[in-house]
Amino acid sequence: MPKMIKKADLPTKTCAACGRPFAWRKKWERVWTEVRFCSNRCRRSGKSERVQ
Repeated sequence: MPKMIKKADLPTKTCAACGRPFAWRKKWERVWTEVRFCSNRCRRSGKSERVQ
């Protein structure tokens, strides 16, 4: 049985739209280098409403 990985041990990035940190997800496994937004809502808003 594989060992469980704690969420705190996963890689994180900062969202390009809202500026909040978000963690790696299994569904992003193959495209992690291309992921820029934490959610679909942030992806739709893009950089136009970026919080500084």
